[in-house]
Order: sequence, then structure tokens, then C-alpha cells
Amino acid sequence: MFIQSSLITLALVLTAAASPVAEGLGTRIPFQERNGFTTDDGWFDHERAVQQVVRDRNKHRNNLINLERNSGRHSFNEGAHIRPVANFSAMYTSGLSKRQAEPLSDEGGDQYWAGNIAIGTPGKNFFIDFDTGSADLWVPSINCTSSYCSNKEKYDPAASSTDARKSGTFSIQYGDGSMVSGPVYTDTVSVAGVTVKNQYFSPVSTLSSSFGEGAMDGILGMAFPALSRLRQSPFFNTAKTQGAVKNGVFAFKLASSGSELYLGGTDTSLYSGSIEYHSVTGSGFWQIPNAKLYLGSKTLQSGFQTIIDSGTTIIYGPPNQVAAFYKNIPGSKLYDQQTGLYSFPCSSVPSNVAFSWGGKKWTISAANFNFGRVSSTQCIGAIAGQDLGLGSNTWLLGDSFMKNVYSVFSFDKNSVGFATLK
Repeated sequence: MFIQSSLITLALVLTAAASPVAEGLGTRIPFQERNGFTTDDGWFDHERAVQQVVRDRNKHRNNLINLERNSGRHSFNEGAHIRPVANFSAMYTSGLSKRQAEPLSDEGGDQYWAGNIAIGTPGKNFFIDFDTGSADLWVPSINCTSSYCSNKEKYDPAASSTDARKSGTFSIQYGDGSMVSGPVYTDTVSVAGVTVKNQYFSPVSTLSSSFGEGAMDGILGMAFPALSRLRQSPFFNTAKTQGAVKNGVFAFKLASSGSELYLGGTDTSLYSGSIEYHSVTGSGFWQIPNAKLYLGSKTLQSGFQTIIDSGTTIIYGPPNQVAAFYKNIPGSKLYDQQTGLYSFPCSSVPSNVAFSWGGKKWTISAANFNFGRVSSTQCIGAIAGQDLGLGSNTWLLGDSFMKNVYSVFSFDKNSVGFATLK
């Protein structure tokens, strides 16, 4: 399988300034965009989408387990519950489309956003997914002998002069029955010149098949510490505490080209106007309340919670609310009951779906709403009805939403902000 990649940029601010932080003070490194759900000739890859749904279900299952352990169930959203482990073989229904079973080649699209970090002294480079929907850092270990680790970079504590083994273990269960697990270490971690000492992470000795095929080596979580399985400060929080960045703000522009992650502020060259900030609730997630969902001028849902998660492409909502949404799109129908994905007529891709939090309407483009064709007439929509366990009135907005806005995550303001992309 050949992965078509596009270079995007990771920018990092190293000095303090008033918010928003001016550009030009940081360092840029190449950043790669992984393969998505749509082939080059416009067809939807159902199997890959199911893999994503299974990973998302289990990631947030683990998040809720961590949140309960770290903060207690009182931190859960109304109706939140820890779901059983999702399993790919139980969720995947083959044969929905003959075209779906064909192997991908030269695929494009957007599912995660990854770049290089270095761990240890001297630094060992790893290709990492930056994920606002989780809070831990893990990479493969030299002790990982699984075939899934064969093409990965591996951490060797004996090769670092700053490593320290800590007590305890790290583990996450995924839907193929396997685990991502390993010991706990601290070491020096650097991302494009932002360097922190004694950062907690796990060099995992077992790796789930869910991560075996991708180009990335591991994950760097950017959510709140309450979601940490390690029960330690995530990398960006450590960077703020140690003074490696002076503003507790990071921001994303996600696109097919010209994208970047900016640590320590915002890049004013990428957006116009002011940033519209909304306060985060105390759930451990980058969660903002009082959202509305629009189709054109019509309000379809209101008063719901939203979690902003760069670790997935899909937009998830409670199944009953998503079903009500698609009833307003003529010709739409449930495509896959297990994943909650819907199809709609390719001849009329919606271009007026928008979310709002009391200010501007932030519209999802037709290109970002459409995951590709499943027949000569039907295409798959980016909004899926799926109970992730996050709450009965909680939506999760992945990069199908984030690609339409400049997204700002502020620990300093305890808020998420959006601005208009230039």
C-alpha cells in the first residue's frame, strides 16, 4: 500500500507575547498527513472507516476509565458510561460494496496529523500523531518484537543518558483483543526546539494491529491531565510548567496543504479577524457546551456538548440526533448500522452544515462533508451516529470540522477558540 503524503508544517512559539502571539518566533518542521477514507478516484473505503470507529470507541472508553480513576464519576457528562471494548470483526460488515474490498493505492485524505519528535539524549526521532483527544505519550520500545513494530522506530533506554525507569505499567486495550502496553519511563523530549526534561511516557513492548499499518510510531496526547493513564503531566503542560513555552496555548490549521500545529500561541498569518473563545467544561476533554447544529438557516439541534478531537476524521453524535439530522437531507439513508454512517445523493452534497456556540456559524465545506462514493449515486457523510459513551447529549467533532476553521486550545484561558482561515 502506497501512502500519498503531503507536507504540512508544525510551528512552535518559544517566547512570550500578548495573545494572539505573532508569527515568526517559532520553528517549522515537516508534518505528514495520513491516508483517509477516500481513494484517489473518489470511492469510500468502508473497512478503513470501521477501523477508525473502533479505535475512536476504544480510545474514549479508555479516556473514561482514566477520568473515573483520576477525577471520579462526578466528572462524567450526563449519560456518560464506559462501553464494552469495540471489536472490528463484530462491527465490520463486508460486501456492502464490491468496490470497498479493493486495495487502496495512492490514497489521500485526512485522519491524523503527525510530525517528528525526539526522545532521549542524544535524541531518537519518532513520527508521532498529535492528538487533542488523549493525554499520554507512547512510542514503540526496543523490546517490542511484534510484527506490528517491525517498521517502527524504537526507543532504547540504554542509548539515552537521561532515561529513568519508573514504577508501574501503561496499557490500553483495543478492539482486536490486543493491547498497547509497556513500562513507564521519564526522559528528555523535544519537539522542534521545545525541550522538556523528565517527561513521563511509555516505551511500549506490545503494539495493537490497529497501529501496525500506519506510518506513525506513536501518539502524543494534548488533552487535559485528567485523561492521563500515566496520571502525569502531558508534554505540552510540562513544557508550560518548565518554561519551554510561556503561553499555554496551541493551535491547528488542518488542510490538504499548508497546515501546521503552533505551540505557545497562534499564527496570525493563518487566520483573519479575532478568535472566538468558548470556555471548557471540567470534563478532562477539550469540551465546550451550548452548541447548535444548523442546516442552512434551520436549527436542527441545540444545547449540546462538543468535544474537539484532532485524533479522528469523523464527527460523531448521539444516534437519535444524527438520525434526525439526516432526515433533513433528501435521499439520505443509514448505510451501516454498526458504525452509524449515512449515505446521501452524491449529486447534492450538503455545503451548508454548520456548528455554532452562540457566535459565528462555522460551516463544513462540501468537500469535508463527503467521504466518497459507495455507488454511482450515493456518497458517505462525515457525521455518524455512534454512542462513544461520552454522554447522551455530547458530540465529538473530528477534523472534518476542524479543517474548516483555525482551532485554538488554551490552557491559560481554559477555552477552545475558532477563527476564520485565510
